[in-house]
Amino acid sequence: MTPTSSGADTAAGGSPRRVLLLTHTGRAEAHEVARAFCKALTGHGLVVRLLAAEAADLGLESAQFDPPLEVLDDEGDAGRDCELALVIGGDGTILRAAEITHTSGTPLLGVNLGHVGFLAEAEYDDVESTIDAIVQRRYTAEDRLTVDVTVRREGELVSSTFALNEVSVEKAARERMMELVLEIDGRPLSRWGCDGVVCATPTGSTAYNFSAGGPVVWPGVEALMIVPLSAHALFARPLVVAPTSVIALEVLSHNEGAGVLWADGRRTVDLPPGARIEVRRGETPVRLVRLHEAPFTDRLVAKFGLPVEGWRGAAARRRSGAGPDA
Repeated sequence: MTPTSSGADTAAGGSPRRVLLLTHTGRAEAHEVARAFCKALTGHGLVVRLLAAEAADLGLESAQFDPPLEVLDDEGDAGRDCELALVIGGDGTILRAAEITHTSGTPLLGVNLGHVGFLAEAEYDDVESTIDAIVQRRYTAEDRLTVDVTVRREGELVSSTFALNEVSVEKAARERMMELVLEIDGRPLSRWGCDGVVCATPTGSTAYNFSAGGPVVWPGVEALMIVPLSAHALFARPLVVAPTSVIALEVLSHNEGAGVLWADGRRTVDLPPGARIEVRRGETPVRLVRLHEAPFTDRLVAKFGLPVEGWRGAAARRRSGAGPDA
């Protein structure tokens, strides 16, 4: 984690502090929250940057605030010179923000308006404390492992992308299976007739990987997960490989139909028979802002509503005055 020291309303060198605001404008409650953040942050002298389409959807005009809002038409360099990106929405909005800020490496602070919101750090009713943390720079940034993905056919590069959560290779037609060969570090491991395969990061282990029966992996563990989807094979267990491993999936040339690659459920690449997909550790991590140090176990319990009644661990024993062997 990288600590961020407290400071005033200017960055190093005297330039104004900037925050990129990215919002799921389709949620009615997001309009109120976005306006509250704009009003409070500009009131403390910070510059708030928005994408033009989102500013229009939210009904926010630059001159309504002092300092004025920065409104950009192009999202390509939206994170440049911003100390963080404030993301209002659910996990899908945070994944979109990771895509927009991937080049700039801007840390992401999620305010959850969705259902689970595993990637978010703050909830809907935490607006005031979140504003205070941003203004006072009371937060840390945590690097999360990503994956870089390439698709080739007959040796020629067809497409390349990245993912924070997972890459999935899936059949395109419901009525047909895909025939895939899995390769790890240059050696074949198994061949499957299946609905597809999910390759996930620790961050994505609680997303598609989890739904497909893969393991939950603590963020501090550097590893990559591989989970076959409905595979017709004797050996089709979830796998955990080293972060240095290169995972390759080959779409066998006799497949009748095409497949499709999904990156974080957002970007797609068509996969013709004969396509080769390689997944490796990403060169650029995604940085997630943390407002407080909370064990990942507590996050699992809170986000999934796990039953822990009756627990009598060390903390509970200390409160009751019981000894360690009670």
